[in-house]
Amino acid sequence: MGRYVFKLPDVGEGTAEAELVAWHIKPGDLVEEDQHIVDVMTDKATVEIPAPTPGKVVSLKGTPGEMLAVGSAILVLEVEGPGNAVAEEAEAPAAPKPEPGPAKPQPSTAASAPAKPKPAAQGGSKPAFATRTPGEKPIASPAVRRRAWEAGVELQFVPGTGPGGRISQFDLDSYIASGGTTGQAAATGLRKKPGTEDIKVIGLRRTIAMRMQDAKRRIPHFSYIEEVDVTDLEELRAKLNARWGKARGKLTLLPFLAKAMINALPDYPQINARFHDDDGFVRRYEGVHLGIATQTPTGLVVPVIQHAEALTLWECASEINRLATAAREGKATRDELSGSTISITSLGVLGGIATTPVINYPEVAIVGVNKMLERPMVRDGKIEIRKMMNLSSSFDHRVVDGWDAAEFVQRIRAQLETPAMLFVE
Repeated sequence: MGRYVFKLPDVGEGTAEAELVAWHIKPGDLVEEDQHIVDVMTDKATVEIPAPTPGKVVSLKGTPGEMLAVGSAILVLEVEGPGNAVAEEAEAPAAPKPEPGPAKPQPSTAASAPAKPKPAAQGGSKPAFATRTPGEKPIASPAVRRRAWEAGVELQFVPGTGPGGRISQFDLDSYIASGGTTGQAAATGLRKKPGTEDIKVIGLRRTIAMRMQDAKRRIPHFSYIEEVDVTDLEELRAKLNARWGKARGKLTLLPFLAKAMINALPDYPQINARFHDDDGFVRRYEGVHLGIATQTPTGLVVPVIQHAEALTLWECASEINRLATAAREGKATRDELSGSTISITSLGVLGGIATTPVINYPEVAIVGVNKMLERPMVRDGKIEIRKMMNLSSSFDHRVVDGWDAAEFVQRIRAQLETPAMLFVE
């Protein structure tokens, strides 16, 4: 038998390190070749790492949340044959166990009798132990019982120091003074909740946090919000779905918005761009690589429709659905999660009235969709009920001027309010 040391492979071009997200094996497990053993995350995607060879797991090098350099040892296997490691490299001691301390003295027969209960020192809650067995009634005078009832104290949990565990006025005073339950808490069922929980930020959540922080730190955002009357668009969408929905798939509002953006962007090339501020240049794109911000069980990701300008309305809708499903299932590839030149974000029915979206660095613009609502609007001097929706867009003020941003959004608005314009060049 020999030892095989498995080192973190290069999981993407130019990747120098990756975050260990989750192990799927443990010491002592038998693994097969190509078995999924660990998840690591680069700055672009989560990658599933397979076992390089069959063997028995000796030790794991690294814990979830730890950053590992490419080429560093992450796993030691016991394998048939000589293995691939020299003695020092294969050495993988288990985590040191604590030194055995002196044996705790065992209670004698006399000491095994129940000790006198001590009052708890936890404010706003019951003692950490019950002073009596379930169903055993506390012994107390009528005066003590009445006062306990008025104070909202359960005598079952009050230690008694009198004969046979009888509860005295002094015992009741001591319990209340030590933080026993108050009358209001007992009456309402309300309790203070002093507990806290520390959650380590790892994996996709850490990547999102770093990207959002980097985007807000590096990009001077400004937002532009405009309301759009989508009554006619919704009527068209309903008719298209009724006519071709079963055969081609249902259309949501997003492919129409994508179409409007694609039509407008050739006149605003500074918006369909990426600002590489480290190198001091803006790269403008002729093609539209449209990011679709997608909420997944593990956080927000942005799959990309490559060359959205070359797709029909239904093809665009199909790509949105496909990429969103792949992202939610964790199956989107690195290529599908990178390369966007402008993004759309939507909270759907939770969209609120207005938002201030964060730009997906190094892009310079993002268009956000808010909730659609029926509202009374004045048209030709008459009040009508119309379907209204706000567009909330953010821009990088280093690259995009306010006037150009406003014109761009107004161009989108004009197409959505008169949907025939979406299909006229």
